[in-house]
Amino acid sequence: MIANTYIFWLFFAAVFVAYRLLGRRHRWQNLMLLVASYYFYSHVHWALVVLLFICTAACYLAGLGIARSPTDRGKKGWVALGVLVSLGILGFFKYYNFFAGEVAGLLEQAGLGISRSTVTLQLIPAVGISFFAFKAISYVVDVYRGELAPTKRFVDFALFVGFFPALLAGPIDRAKTLLPQIHDARPKRHDNFSTGLYLVLFGLFKKMVIADNMAAIATPIFNAEVGSLSGSEVLLGVYAYTLQIYGDFAGYSDIARGIARWLGFDLVVNFRMPYLATTPSDFWNRWHISLSSWLRDYLYIPLGGNRGGRFGTYRNLMLTMILGGLWHGENWTFIFWGAFHGFILCAYRVLGFRNDVTRGKGFAPPWARAIGMGVMFHLVALGWLMFNAHSMTQVGQMLAQLVTAFAWSPISTAIVAQILLLAGPALLYEYWLHRKDDDIMALTKTHWLPRAAAYSYMALMLLVFWPEESYAFIYFNF
Repeated sequence: MIANTYIFWLFFAAVFVAYRLLGRRHRWQNLMLLVASYYFYSHVHWALVVLLFICTAACYLAGLGIARSPTDRGKKGWVALGVLVSLGILGFFKYYNFFAGEVAGLLEQAGLGISRSTVTLQLIPAVGISFFAFKAISYVVDVYRGELAPTKRFVDFALFVGFFPALLAGPIDRAKTLLPQIHDARPKRHDNFSTGLYLVLFGLFKKMVIADNMAAIATPIFNAEVGSLSGSEVLLGVYAYTLQIYGDFAGYSDIARGIARWLGFDLVVNFRMPYLATTPSDFWNRWHISLSSWLRDYLYIPLGGNRGGRFGTYRNLMLTMILGGLWHGENWTFIFWGAFHGFILCAYRVLGFRNDVTRGKGFAPPWARAIGMGVMFHLVALGWLMFNAHSMTQVGQMLAQLVTAFAWSPISTAIVAQILLLAGPALLYEYWLHRKDDDIMALTKTHWLPRAAAYSYMALMLLVFWPEESYAFIYFNF
C-alpha cells in the first residue's frame, strides 16, 4: 500500500473522512491516526508493527526516565536504553545477514568449513526501520540535552514515531517540531488544501513521470553485460539513474508532506533543488535534508565536528559519511559511496570551498556558478553510479567502458530525447525556483493563471506518460 497506488488513496480517503468527523477533538484524532498508521505499516509485514511498538515504548520510557533521574549517570543509562534498543532493532534486521555473511565468507576461504548459508537468516524486510529508529533516537538525545521536555502522553509519542505519511521513507522530523503539532489542536488553515494539492501533484509527477520512466532506461543498462554497452549508453544510464533517484525520493517526500498538510501537519522540507548545488556541503544542505542534518547533529558533532583541528575534521567527515553510506544498506557499494562523498567534502575544504555557495559568494559570476553546478552534478552522478551498481567491480567496468568505448548510437539519441522530454521541464522549473531564492512554494504564490497552467501540464503528463511498469520507492529499501 504505497502512495502511487489506488489502494493507498482509498485508505487515505477513509482516514481523512474519519479525521474530519472527529472535528477539533485532537486527542481522538491522534488515536485514530495512530491506529491508521499501525494498520498501514502492517501491510508491509505484521512483525514490523511489533518492532515499531518496542522501539516506541523503549524511547518513551527513556524520555520519562531521563526527566526523573536525579543523576547524570542515571540519565545516561536511560539514554543508553533508548539508543541501544533502537539501534539493536535496526542493526539486527538490517545488517546481521551482511556482516554475518562477510565473516562467514572469510572463514570459508580460510578452510574452516563455514558457509554464508549456514549463518544467514530469513529476516523480515527492514522497510522503514531506519526512519522510525532515527526519529526515536533524536527524541531521547534531545530530552537528555535539555532541548525538549519529555512527553507524558504515550499515544502522542507513538504517533510522532509512527506517523504514516513519513513512516516508510521519511522525512525524519524532529520531536521539537512535530510533537507540538501532535500535542495541540491543529488550527484550520485556509491554505492547507492548496498547499497539499501542489505537493501531492508535484510529488506524483516526480515519481511517475520522471522517476519510473527514468527507471525504464537505467535499470536495463545497469542489469546488462557491461561489454555490450557503449560508453554513451553507460553515461546516459548514469544520468537516468541520477534523475530517477531524485524524482523517486523527492517525489515521496513531497507526497508525504502534502497528505500531512491535508491533515493539518507541517513536515520538514527534505529536498531543495539539490542538483543546483555548487559544493558538497551545499548539496547536503539540499539533499535528504532531514537525514543530513540528523547525521550532523547526532553523529558528526558528537564525534568532535570541526573542533579537532584539520585532521580531526577530515576524520569526522569521513566517518560520518561512511556511516551514512552504511545506513543506506548492507552492501560495500554504499560504503564506498559514503567514503566518496566524505572524500569530496574534504577535498573541497582543502580547496577553500567549505561553505554553501550563495549569491555574491564563492562562484559569484554566473559562468563560474554554472561551472560549479556542472562539476558538482557530475561528482554526484559518479556517486550514484557506485550507489546503484551491483558491485564495485561493475563500477570499474562501467567507468572503463565509458572511457574506452565511447560511441554514439541511435539508442543514445532516443534516450536523450526521453530525458529532455520527461525531466527537462522539471529541471527548468527548479532553476526558476532557485532564482526565487530557493522558495520551493513559489508557484503557489503566483497568479492563478500560471499556476493552473503548471497543474494542467503535470496532470496531462501523468495521463500521457504514466509508466508501463510502476517501481517501488527506492528508499523503502533503506
